Amino acid sequence: MTILKNKTPVTDQNKDDPRWHAIVMREIKANGKFFYAVKTTGVYCHPFCAARLPRPENICFYTTQEEAEQAGFRPCKRCKPDRPSLINPHITEIIQSCRIIEKAEDILSFKDLAKQVGMSAYHFHRLFKQITGLTPYQYAVAHKINRIKRELSQESTVTQAILNAGYNSNSRFYEKSNEVLGMTPSNYRRGGKNMEIRFAISKCLLGLILVAQSALGVCAILLGDDSKALVHDLQERFPHANLMREDDNLKQLIVSVVGFIEAPEIGLDLPLDIRGTAFQQRVWQLLRQIPIGQTLSYTEVARRIGAPKSARAVAGACAANQIAIAIPCHRVVRSDGKISGYRWGIERKRTLLDNEGTVKKINVKNYDELNYGL
Repeated sequence: MTILKNKTPVTDQNKDDPRWHAIVMREIKANGKFFYAVKTTGVYCHPFCAARLPRPENICFYTTQEEAEQAGFRPCKRCKPDRPSLINPHITEIIQSCRIIEKAEDILSFKDLAKQVGMSAYHFHRLFKQITGLTPYQYAVAHKINRIKRELSQESTVTQAILNAGYNSNSRFYEKSNEVLGMTPSNYRRGGKNMEIRFAISKCLLGLILVAQSALGVCAILLGDDSKALVHDLQERFPHANLMREDDNLKQLIVSVVGFIEAPEIGLDLPLDIRGTAFQQRVWQLLRQIPIGQTLSYTEVARRIGAPKSARAVAGACAANQIAIAIPCHRVVRSDGKISGYRWGIERKRTLLDNEGTVKKINVKNYDELNYGL
C-alpha cells in the first residue's frame, strides 16, 4: 500500500472570497455590489449570471462596470450588465424572498414565501427559478450548507457553529453532516485532513482508469493515459485528504468498473460519494436515469430538470463531473445528435457510446482475466 501525504493546494484566494460564493450561489442580493470578469472569455457579468460557472482562478472582481470595461472586458450578452433596465421587474420581490430564506431558522415552503412577498405561489416559484436558477427549496438548502461551512471556519467550537448556522441542536445536524459536508464537522474544520481516500489504477478499453473511494462511496472515476497525471488530478480534487493506493484491496471494485465499460449490459450499481452544487446534483441525478444505448441533448436535459434555458449550465455540470461512467455524462450530446466535448476526450466518449450501442457478450467468470494493474 502506497500512502500519499497531504499535499498543500495551489493558493487560490478567489475560492475563499465571499464574492466567489455569491457567484456560485447566483445570489440576487449581490446585484449592484460588484461585477466579475472572466479572463478566458473576455466578458464581465452580474454575480447572478446564469452562464456556465467559470473556474475561480480565471475571474477577477470589479466594483463598477466602468472599471471592468476600462480593463478591457466587454459586457456579457446573457445577463447584460451594461443594461440594468432589462433586469426582471420582479427582481425586488425575489431579492426580498432570498433574504427571508437566509434569515429563517427553518426551510419555508414556497407558498409561504410567495405570500410574504405578495405574489401567487405559481408565479413566484416560476420567477424564482428563472432568476436564480434554483427552486426556493434548493436555494435554502444551499444557503444552509454555505452557512454551516462558514461558521465552522470561524467559531471556536463545533456546537456554537452548528447553532449559529440555524440548527436547533447538534443531533439534528449530525444526522445529515456526512450528506452536507462529506465528513464530520470536526474533520471539516481541520480541512478534511483526516479524510482517507483509497484508490486503484488499471488499464481498460479507454486507456487508464483511476477509481477512488471515500468512506461514503466512490468519489472519483478518472480517465487518462498517464498514471502520474491521474494521481495528480485526484490530489487536486481532494488536496487535504490522505490518498492511499490500494490496488489489491480495491481489485473487485475496479474490476467491476472495467467490466462495465467492456460489457455495459451487466450494469453498474455502486455507492457514490457525490459532491457538487444543487444544480450540478440535479443534472447528475438525471444523467444516471438515461438508459444504456440512449442519449439526450444538453437542451433536453435542461428541460427535464425544469430549467429549459440552462443548456450551457448543463454542459458545465457535465464537465464538472468527476465520477465518469457511473454518472454517464458521455450520454449527453448536441441537439443535432453529434458528439461534442468530453472532459476525457471526444474519442473516449465515442468509444463509450459505440460500445453501449453494440452490446457485447462477455463471460462474467473471466473478469479476473481483464488486463488489471500496472
